[in-house]
Amino acid sequence: MDFVRSPEQAPPIPVKIVVAGGFGVGKTTTVGAISEISPLTTEAVMTSAGVGVDDPGQATGKTTTTVAMDFGCVTIDRSLKLYLFGTPGQSRFGFMWDDLSHGALGALVVVDSSRLDDCYPAVDYFERAKLPFVVAVNAFDGRLAHDLDEVRWALAVDERIPVVAFDARNRISVRDALLVLLDRALDDAVRGQTA
Repeated sequence: MDFVRSPEQAPPIPVKIVVAGGFGVGKTTTVGAISEISPLTTEAVMTSAGVGVDDPGQATGKTTTTVAMDFGCVTIDRSLKLYLFGTPGQSRFGFMWDDLSHGALGALVVVDSSRLDDCYPAVDYFERAKLPFVVAVNAFDGRLAHDLDEVRWALAVDERIPVVAFDARNRISVRDALLVLLDRALDDAVRGQTA
């Protein structure tokens, strides 16, 4: 009896991806839209204690917030499975980002183009961590408050960092953003081997 697995039977390679960004930008929605399992969320009801501290924007009906992380997974193909870890968005939970990012291949930084000020900490974090990332601008209500070139300029991200528009509610749109991130991480890995 042969116990060697054939390539067809090999399990997919597990890859950790972080879904990060400011408060209320669509991280939990992003994980939930693509996950092939019921996502684990640590949503808690927002209370009056958060008034003036947690501002999800004027046009939102947001009543809950992530207090630890979100988790989901998606199989890209037979050889690759992504494990998605969504960060909490409020700065008071920033201490968790190091643990959530440890061992990650890259990050999808979700951005609300109408609240760019909330995006700087996430972009700065992944630039300092030297972790490949993609800026994914969530098209709330199907539109962007600023075009992608304006977002790139405002966030002062390098030209090599992709800035893409996506809809956090749409599985295909989230998939496409994640594929851009995988390409970016692969390019960084190849560049690192040839340097």
